[in-house]
Amino acid sequence: MRSTASSPRRPELPAQLRPAAIESLQHDADIAEVELAGASLQSQSARGVTFQDSILAGVVLAGSRLEHLRITDAVLRGCDLANVHARGAAFKGVLLEDDRLTGIALAQSTLTDVAFRGCRIELASFAGSRLERVSFEDCQLAHTDFLEAKLDAVRFEGCDLTEADIRGARLKRCELERSTLSGLRGVESLRGAAMAWGDIIEMAGVWAAALGIEVLDPELPRDPKSEV
Repeated sequence: MRSTASSPRRPELPAQLRPAAIESLQHDADIAEVELAGASLQSQSARGVTFQDSILAGVVLAGSRLEHLRITDAVLRGCDLANVHARGAAFKGVLLEDDRLTGIALAQSTLTDVAFRGCRIELASFAGSRLERVSFEDCQLAHTDFLEAKLDAVRFEGCDLTEADIRGARLKRCELERSTLSGLRGVESLRGAAMAWGDIIEMAGVWAAALGIEVLDPELPRDPKSEV
C-alpha cells in the first residue's frame, strides 16, 4: 500500500529543562522549558493555559476544565487527562505516550503534528476539530467521536475504533491499518482513506452492514418462489 499520510514531526525540546513543582493552574498561565513529574492537578479550572517546550510525566489533570489549552513542542508520558474539557485547544508538535484520555473533550480544537502512542482515548470527542499530520498507534478509541471533524494525513495503526462515530467527518490522505472498525458509525465518511487489502477484506461485514446487504446462509433452504 502506498503511504498517503505524512508522519508528525517530533517535538523540539530544549537541551536542558528545569524541574518544576506546580500546585495549581491559573488563567493564561505560561509554563515553558520545564520537566513536570508526578504533579497532582486534577479538577483544575483555568482558561488559556500554555505548556510549551516541556516534558510532563505522570501528571494528573483528570476532571479539569481547560478551555483553549495550548500545548506546543511537548512530551506527555503516563499522564491522566481523563474527562478533561478543553474546548478550542491547540496541540502542535506533541507526543503523548501511555496516557489516559478517556472522556476527554477536544471539540473545536486544532491538532497539528501530534502522535498518540498506546493511549486510552475511549468515549472522547474531537467533534468539529481539525487534525493534520496526526497518528494514533495502538490506541483505544472505542466510542470516540470525530463528528464533522476534518482529518488530513491522519493515521490509525493497531487501534480499536469499535462504535466510533465519524459522521460528517472529511478525510484526506488518511490511513487505517490493523484497526478494529466494528459498529463504526458514518462508514461512508471513510471516503478519502486508504487501507491495506487484507484489512478491507476482514472488514467485509462492516461494509455490508453500511450498504444494507444481507448475507445469504448456505445452510438454509432457498424459497422456490424466488426462482420463478
